[in-house]
Amino acid sequence: MSFSDLFDSGFKQRNADHFASIVRVAMDDGIITEQEKAFLDRLAHNLDINDSEYRTILKDYQSHPINPPTSYDRRLERLYDLARMVYVDHIKGDSEMIVLKKIAVGLGFSPDNVKYIVDKALVLVSNGVDIDTFTEEMKNMNR
Repeated sequence: MSFSDLFDSGFKQRNADHFASIVRVAMDDGIITEQEKAFLDRLAHNLDINDSEYRTILKDYQSHPINPPTSYDRRLERLYDLARMVYVDHIKGDSEMIVLKKIAVGLGFSPDNVKYIVDKALVLVSNGVDIDTFTEEMKNMNR
């Protein structure tokens, strides 16, 4: 096995674990709504989760470890990626925002200010900022 094979499998496993964590957040209320399912479908595609893995994760999402980002910068990177997916998919509406807010809380952002964080993230992404600008702006909003 080559070094690149190890990296690819590790990267793919992190994506699967990340996706399972998001499924777990979506299942917090015991069901996945049609809007949440549509979001998960797009997310699975973006994370390169194949159909077989997708069905397995949905059936047994609790078997995957939760790997929340341990640093604030990593949380911001994941939020940036999710906000870009939401923006690119032109997701609008209350139900989609509820899903994104749930995921942001799952990433470790405070429930008390998650609406503000998600709104700010979507504005920055809609303005086309890069990850460095996004991170800096998000950090500045706490000052």
